[in-house]
Amino acid sequence: MTTRFFSDPVVVQQMHEGPLGRFIDCFAEQLHELRFSRQSACTQILQVANLSRWLSRRNLNAEDLDSKTIDRYLKKRPRGYRLRRGHRAALLRLLVLLRGRGVVQEQSLHDDLCPRQHIEEAFKRFLLVERGLAPATVTNYLPFVSRLLSERFGRGLIRLARLRATDITTFVQRHAHEYSPGRVKLMLSALRSFLRHLQHRGDIGADLATCVPCVPRWSRTEVPKFLQPGEVEEVLKHCKRGTKAGMRDYAILLLLARLGLRAGEVVSLTLDDVDWRGGQLTLHCKGRRSAQVPLIAEVGEGLARYVRHGRPRCATRRLFVRENAPRVGFVGSSAICGIVERALARAKVNSVRKGAHLFRHTLATQMLSRGASLTEIGRLLRHRHPDTTLIYAKVDLLALRTLAISWPAGVR
Repeated sequence: MTTRFFSDPVVVQQMHEGPLGRFIDCFAEQLHELRFSRQSACTQILQVANLSRWLSRRNLNAEDLDSKTIDRYLKKRPRGYRLRRGHRAALLRLLVLLRGRGVVQEQSLHDDLCPRQHIEEAFKRFLLVERGLAPATVTNYLPFVSRLLSERFGRGLIRLARLRATDITTFVQRHAHEYSPGRVKLMLSALRSFLRHLQHRGDIGADLATCVPCVPRWSRTEVPKFLQPGEVEEVLKHCKRGTKAGMRDYAILLLLARLGLRAGEVVSLTLDDVDWRGGQLTLHCKGRRSAQVPLIAEVGEGLARYVRHGRPRCATRRLFVRENAPRVGFVGSSAICGIVERALARAKVNSVRKGAHLFRHTLATQMLSRGASLTEIGRLLRHRHPDTTLIYAKVDLLALRTLAISWPAGVR
């Protein structure tokens, strides 16, 4: 497989020298499957070959490789060797390959984690395995825990038994004003869950979860942000549909604007979720639920054009793929929000909110203005509880005027 990138037989022979030489073809095959460019693949293969020779000079085997060894190699690189962006990522990609083949022990990948990261990893496993939370929820919880530990213990030794109620309340008071009410509520939930986890493990004795203060947030006090009539079409019109990335972004925006999908639902879509003959789309929703929604003609055409002409050939079954190598699916919802933000900027549409949920709120508002009931809106948006949809009643100004009481001194 190395001959796909190097034609000189002497160079190819040198690639297979050292303790990592027997894995070089598998590594090259993986780079080809991930659709790295020829130049990028050659650079990464050369990095592995250099590391292999470095290991050989120190009488180390492939089984001795771990992230600490990679860092030591990069730190003591030969004179004239310039460390560039992506070099360490390439060697870590090899490490994952060796772990998958059983050459390297899995725990060696976490040997270089600092104590704080070990605590976070344990909390992450607790949330995913024992509590069964969605990965998106876990991703949202962890930054608050990391910030709490960093501010309380700094870079020193972490002694969880020294956590006090004042540490928790001071942390909340210091940061509550930085976030929206919804984000504050998320922070409080993360802290309570983390402190209960620590008590369950025996790291702390007192029930500090009860010390997390409550921040008042009355239900349905906020008005959902949405785009004005015509702005959605303006955003769609400014997509560069002549490029492969433009075809992908246009298909994603159609899913958000016409079907009201959440960002996480877009990320998790696979090729198998599209029923072209039946005209249905299977969604992986919040709470590990699934749902089927109709694939309307406009959305279907956008998806079909992307799959036929814009989606790169790659091994992943994810429907939407990264523009640059490695050609895999998006890591999380932030990528979809970035696409939305760039689309709004291209169309010069100003909005307070710039995330993917903006189109979901806009769709609900448009349906309400056309006479749809809240039940119909909730069914389309896949709300589990009817109360979730009630927030859209606040944007129906014509209906609210009929309920308003006339001002006694007003004009008749």
